[in-house]
Amino acid sequence: MVEIKLKKGKEKAVLQRHPWVFSGALEKIKGTPENGDVVKVCSANNDFLAYGYYNDQSRVAVRLLEWDENQVIDEAWYGQKINKAIESRAHLLKNKDTNAYRLIFSEADFLPGLIVDKYADFLSVQILSTGIEKAKPIIIDVLVKALQPKGIFDRSDATARTHEGITAENGLLWGEAPAAFIAVKENGITYHINIAEGQKSGFYCDQRDNRLLLAEYADGKNVLDCFSYSGGFSLNAFKKGAKQVTSVDSSALAIETLKQNIELNKFDSKNHTAIQADVNKQLRAFKEEGKKFDIVILDPPKYAPSRSALDRAARAYKDLNRLGLLLLESGGLLATFSCSGAVDIETFKQIIAWAALDAGKEVQVIKQFSQPEDHPVRLSFPEGEYLKGLLVRVL
Repeated sequence: MVEIKLKKGKEKAVLQRHPWVFSGALEKIKGTPENGDVVKVCSANNDFLAYGYYNDQSRVAVRLLEWDENQVIDEAWYGQKINKAIESRAHLLKNKDTNAYRLIFSEADFLPGLIVDKYADFLSVQILSTGIEKAKPIIIDVLVKALQPKGIFDRSDATARTHEGITAENGLLWGEAPAAFIAVKENGITYHINIAEGQKSGFYCDQRDNRLLLAEYADGKNVLDCFSYSGGFSLNAFKKGAKQVTSVDSSALAIETLKQNIELNKFDSKNHTAIQADVNKQLRAFKEEGKKFDIVILDPPKYAPSRSALDRAARAYKDLNRLGLLLLESGGLLATFSCSGAVDIETFKQIIAWAALDAGKEVQVIKQFSQPEDHPVRLSFPEGEYLKGLLVRVL
């Protein structure tokens, strides 16, 4: 096995079980590894540290897998890790009101670059590292044996693959291809989702708990759901008695899917307005019209993919939230989210404080939101805690 020696003093993060070794930490490579190969990582004193996937195309040169030198990274190892991840979610899988979950969450489940989502009888897979790409046949075989799905679909079209030097993939990996729309349940609500062409892997399981929490405030309220996608927040609001819901998204497919989901759950479409538009432009249009809402939900895409984009992202978050706050009635609620891992919760609070100041609003934070338990966070890998949100009341 190829051996990688780290520079003196660069072993600290590895010893603390952080799974990333950056290219600048490498001192010497003994051998000629191919990208995706498993390599042995050693300290400057030649002491064993860990095994991991190597990639000279990525800023993260080694993605660490295993800290036990006696372990062998083979088919049995992958089977153990995958089955352990599934077993840790066994109690969730018994819930008859929900059949859409994340089964494997990359570094959090010791499989860096592998994401597996379960949508009813289908699995949607994202492979985001060269090491997982090389192990794909083994992984698919283990998933089939463990879960016996109808089909496994590859949604490995994320930009993370370009950083690894591999091309995007989108297509059937095993079994039956999913229909254009398949039905899944979450919190007792039925959704039509599109695995092949929908955003991410087809659905956003990470907002499951937050949709339910926020819906408790929706009874009799006029709700604005921005970046609504297939309607998670909109549908939960209707289920809890919202008087009127307006959903805004720039995607025609998202709006069409949302309309289907309103009908599918037999909610009254007369109380729903679906708008295909750029959210920021639509918020400004609402302001010019003098429209007001009781609850405004802002769940934008990732504005800060890296720390280098943090300043630009902060400005974008501030402007978006300023507009949202201006549309609220006195006593109204703003539910605002960030899925940018580079933005921590304290930074996000500061951004919302700036937005409130610019909007001339006095606000209270009454609840914090986070990602659900099928998106766990390893304490040795805080970067895995990407989703955060605030529920803010305008005084």
